[in-house]
This record gives sequence, C-alpha cells and structure tokens, in this order.
Amino acid sequence: MYDPTVARLTYRALLGRRRAAVLLILPVLLIFIAVAVRGFSGVDDQTTSNVLGGFALATMIPLIGVIAGTGAIGPEIDDGSIVYLLAKPLPRPTIIFTKLIVAIAVTMVFSAVPTFIAGFILNGNGQQMAVSYTIAALVASIAYSALFLLLGTVSRHAVVIGLVYALVWETLFGSLVAGARTLSVQQWSLAVAEKTAGDGLIASDVGLPLAVVLLVGVTVVATWYAGQKLRTLTLAGEE
Repeated sequence: MYDPTVARLTYRALLGRRRAAVLLILPVLLIFIAVAVRGFSGVDDQTTSNVLGGFALATMIPLIGVIAGTGAIGPEIDDGSIVYLLAKPLPRPTIIFTKLIVAIAVTMVFSAVPTFIAGFILNGNGQQMAVSYTIAALVASIAYSALFLLLGTVSRHAVVIGLVYALVWETLFGSLVAGARTLSVQQWSLAVAEKTAGDGLIASDVGLPLAVVLLVGVTVVATWYAGQKLRTLTLAGEE
C-alpha cells in the first residue's frame, strides 16, 4: 500500500523551494505571535489557549492541510503529468495511500511542531497546554490531509474549495453557528485534546466517542473515495 518512489516524488513536489516557503510562513508567524504575547502578557493559561486554539488550530493547521493535501496530487492532475504515474503497474489506491502518508507527514511537521514550540513559549506547557494542542494538531493533520487530498483528486478548484472550508466553515461558521461545530475537524480534534489539558482550558462541542468515530470515518471514507476516483480518472494523455 506504500510506494517509496511515489512518496519521493510527492515529497519533492511538496517541499520545493516555493511551496516550502509558503508552508513556513504560518508556523513562523505563530512562533512570532507566541514570543510577542509572552513578552507583553507573561504566562497566562487562558491566553495560551486563545492563541493556540484561535490561531494555530483554527487557522494555521487547516491552511497547511490545504496546501499539503491538495498539493500532493492536484498539480499533477491539472498539468496532466500524473498520466506517467498512472501508466506504471501500481494499484491506484496505493498511489492515493502513499500520497496521503506524505501529506500527513508534511502537515504534522509544519503544524504540530510549531504548535508545541509556541505552547512551550507561552506557558512552558503549564496545565499540559502545549502537549494537548500538539495532540489536537496531530489528529487534525490526519483528517485534513485526507479531506484535502480527496478534493485535489475530484476537483480542479480544490485549493479554492479547501480555503472556503478552512476559512469560512471552520473559522467563521464554526465560531458563530453552534450546529456547524459538530461537522468541524477542529472541534473533533479539540475533543481529543480536552482529555489531557487542565479542567476547563480546552472545550469541544463534540463528545470524545463521537469525535473519534468522525475522525476515523472521515479519514477512511475520504481515502477510499479518492482511490475510487483515481481508478476512473481519464486524462487527455490517456486517450
């Protein structure tokens, strides 16, 4: 189910000079904000939660997921170069699974690591805040990568759709409409992190059992469906 050659090509595509520079912008900004907030406000658990929850989890991680998830396959489909990969004797679900693993790894490195560093800067992991939000970042990275990889497989406008989901649904509707939070990867990951943080510092509108079921279900279904779509993908170069 995992092909090293596909993985190497995908890493090369995602970590090229321009894309890597874009991926670094938000983590660097998060750490800068953490340093500034610590300098002006000192150690405060609620402020730490606001920064990590309001910026890292609600904005940075979804956007990095969009870049990594759609970038793992979308550009190859858009320019037709994926026809060379599809011509190889590889099961198409293997291609999807390999690209998903790469997208997850990239998203985790560029989101979970800076989240932990920022949390440590803000309050030295008091109340397990840095660890808890890092867990949320790791869990969210998996679901976002699967969702946005699927988008990159089924739509040529995957980046736009992904940005709408990340910025409008997760950030705007998720903060204003209570019902929308139930269908939010952010809330699902917060439910997992809630169990490790101090009382009342992290809260989710979704219970942990439902959150785990939804995280696993969305990841599995999105990966399976992306594999099915790639099976039936027809490119001009194949005709």
